Amino acid sequence: MHPLAETLLDEPVIAAVKTDDALTAALASPCSTVFLLASTLLNVGELVRRIHAAGKLAVVHIDLVDGLSAREVAVNSLIALCHPDGIISTHPSLIRRARHQGLLTIQRAFILDSLSLNNLSGQLEQGKPDFVEILPGIMPRVITEISTRTRVPVIAGVCCGTRPTSWPPCGPVPRQCPPLPRSCGTSEPRKTQNA
Repeated sequence: MHPLAETLLDEPVIAAVKTDDALTAALASPCSTVFLLASTLLNVGELVRRIHAAGKLAVVHIDLVDGLSAREVAVNSLIALCHPDGIISTHPSLIRRARHQGLLTIQRAFILDSLSLNNLSGQLEQGKPDFVEILPGIMPRVITEISTRTRVPVIAGVCCGTRPTSWPPCGPVPRQCPPLPRSCGTSEPRKTQNA
């Protein structure tokens, strides 16, 4: 597992940002990691620099960097542009390349039906990510099933807003998840039983 993985495993909430205002709030928050979910080739370097200047880990969703393609060379381009600590992607080939380049890797998976759930194991085997982020992350039974099928730690991606009163969005917090402090992001990691 990547050396930075322990930081995510110990973090109850990860800030996930799409706007400058959200980034500013995340940088002032107690969160130690920021998932950058929107950027362009023109601004990704400055955004990552701001995250690093605040002493936080910068994990860039490479699929959402406007101007980069879904080809493996995009990983090398992103490293040259901004030196992120890690990437998020839905593409196992990008996850594999980033892992070989020494980055923390998070495979994002949309679990919409039983077919996507069944295909997940093969995708994880291909990319071998440090984490898998499941969306939507409000499915405790599915998260438990994924945790028993794979040794990859699970991050449950949920929309929890900016105020503690907005959590939980669709019911009680699953027992495996710690109670949320003042909300600072949209993703919540959880250790798997097998890790």
